[in-house]
Amino acid sequence: MLGSTHGTLTTDSRRARVIACGEHPGPAVHGRPADADDLDVSGRPLYADVPDLDRFFRPESVAVIGASDAEGRPNTGVTRQLVDWAGRVGARLHPVHPTRETVFGLPCSASVADLPEQVDLAVLLVADPLPVLERLAETKVKFAVAFASGFAETGEEGAAAQERLAAAVARSGLRLLGPNTNLNAFERFREDLTGPSIALITQSGHQGRPVFALQENGVRLSHWAPTGNEADLETSDFLSYFAERPEVGAIACYVEGLKDGRSFLLAADRAARRGVPVVAVKVGRTETGARTAASHTGKLTGADEVVDAAMRQYGVIRVDGLDELQDTAALLARARPPRADGVVVYSISGGTGAHAADLATAAGLTLPTLSAAKQAELHRWIPAYLSVANPVDNGGHPVGDQRGRKIIDAILDDPAVGVLVCPITGPFPPLSDRLVRDLVDAAERTDKLVCVVWGSPVGTEPAYREVLLGSSRVATFRTLGNCLSAVRAYLGHHRFVRGYRSPFDEAPRTQSPSFRKARLLMRPGQQLSEHAAKQLLRAYGIRVPREQLVTSAAAAVRAAGLVGYPVVMKASGGQIAHKTELGLVKIGLTSASQVRDAYRELTDIARYEGVELDGVLVCQMVERGVEMVVGVTHDELFGPTVTVGLGGVLVEVLRDAAVRVPPFGEDQARDMLAELRGRALLDGVRGRPAADVEALVEVILRVQRMALELGEDIAELDINPLVVLPCGQGAVALDALAVCR
Repeated sequence: MLGSTHGTLTTDSRRARVIACGEHPGPAVHGRPADADDLDVSGRPLYADVPDLDRFFRPESVAVIGASDAEGRPNTGVTRQLVDWAGRVGARLHPVHPTRETVFGLPCSASVADLPEQVDLAVLLVADPLPVLERLAETKVKFAVAFASGFAETGEEGAAAQERLAAAVARSGLRLLGPNTNLNAFERFREDLTGPSIALITQSGHQGRPVFALQENGVRLSHWAPTGNEADLETSDFLSYFAERPEVGAIACYVEGLKDGRSFLLAADRAARRGVPVVAVKVGRTETGARTAASHTGKLTGADEVVDAAMRQYGVIRVDGLDELQDTAALLARARPPRADGVVVYSISGGTGAHAADLATAAGLTLPTLSAAKQAELHRWIPAYLSVANPVDNGGHPVGDQRGRKIIDAILDDPAVGVLVCPITGPFPPLSDRLVRDLVDAAERTDKLVCVVWGSPVGTEPAYREVLLGSSRVATFRTLGNCLSAVRAYLGHHRFVRGYRSPFDEAPRTQSPSFRKARLLMRPGQQLSEHAAKQLLRAYGIRVPREQLVTSAAAAVRAAGLVGYPVVMKASGGQIAHKTELGLVKIGLTSASQVRDAYRELTDIARYEGVELDGVLVCQMVERGVEMVVGVTHDELFGPTVTVGLGGVLVEVLRDAAVRVPPFGEDQARDMLAELRGRALLDGVRGRPAADVEALVEVILRVQRMALELGEDIAELDINPLVVLPCGQGAVALDALAVCR
């Protein structure tokens, strides 16, 4: 697999400006640091241990607690499978049962205490694993598997039982898979297949079956971790372990829920550093975030949007279907790194080529127009009236003779081409057979990716079963959609790892002077007034307008003179979430009389609405720019998250926002902006000047620092609007809302 470089929290060109906010970035550390318990400024781990699971997957000795060979007993079939598996991996198996002398001809121990040796793995075929685990701890067993159900998946009572189980495991020192898991880890894997393998992690055994079945198509599978309820060992543990295995070319995951957000990110980071692709189905796309948020930011992203963003940050390729999971993982495991990003569609039909080209372009793939010289070369074998610019239409007849292979070789020899996609919508022997053989032969010769879409619904044709599936160099698909999404993931993965720099390497470890100032403003369980919220922003170097807090009309007039007309006046109080809706904002005031009238009106409205004020803000009126929103919310899984989007009064209507989980670097801050549908507004539209994007990125990074340092203190932070002025003029936070945890 490709090696990788790692990204920083801030670039050198930006460090001086961020350090002015109090940041002290540590040195970049590549690989595992000397201190594996290093924590970031929020107290969260920056590095995770990789569990040594060698003795789990390849134990030297195994104990089966509750083993049976009695006909008709559920444990008998399980015991038989474990006996067969132990024989395949070369492990000594010891049955344990209180009333049996032998099981399947093997000597049987009456209890765990009677085992003839210390075992690496204990498999528990008992309804209540807790007492057994406590006895196993005394024998220094390394790993245990609990199949029993009736735990967290059943409700509160079961969840309490699982907590007791997890506590016992933590005391014991052994590692537990399950409960509520199955035998997938002990399947019969084909050992005649070569090349990089897929390692599989699933929280539902049945959902991993399509990936496991890839072995029948010649794709190697080396491991299967069915994590079950994850009372101890979790998806992240196996992800970290598989990322270190030299034989693993890709990791495929079926995830129903993540146990710990930071652990998952650290594991994904490990895979990203090593260039190991991770493809995941994550259940829960349709869930909405259950939040009762006062801020706009809290209403812009639900829990699944945060999971989606976190996966993108660390290069995890999220797919929807199990068919996509198997196709994408198989391609990424076996394909060599791309030589170019250009994709060429090659077909025997103009209609097929045009359709495939449309779908490829819609999928975000680059279909370069082939050079005039290359087109002239192709027309040596393809009639002149057919288009060969890309897609390449050969008209059908050339695939029946030596011209077919020459066309394929000519396309692959083009330096702009990294991927050839050939959709075969249905078999048409003998031409399709000759075409398939030419594609396979060409794929064996080139280091570029050759993809074939075999569209026949039958799938029993020799050209498919024997020729295509017999080649490890051709990526074969049954649907064009899966092919194109897999190619997009393949090209995207390699772009990602080429530029990846781990944000954990330079995440801040020490508190800044800004933090000390900010903590003095915190009011646990309360919403800060706008004035206090802006003081919080000032502490982190985020620009706010000139303003004064006043408590009388006369003071308001004096403040307006100092701030400078025109001014904006706003009611300020800890109970006010959205002032505009209540009429508690007055803009464009140009005289002392208007200021006096506005003061009286604002205080009257507040009195009528029962809103307690700490005063009225008299603020500088900032020239118009692009209105954005930047904020912080607290996600139950990942902790503090940072959101940026189009702001103003229509923020919740437009719902144009992007979210990231700290820590992240400047590149991710820019990627957030690129994800916005309204990104073009920052570049200037309809004669308006381009906005100061650099200042906006700076604000995002400073808000991230706040999220890291104040994550346990702030439930929500909302800067709306943050007005981004024209290039070189900065960004100003016109309003802010902060809710303390």
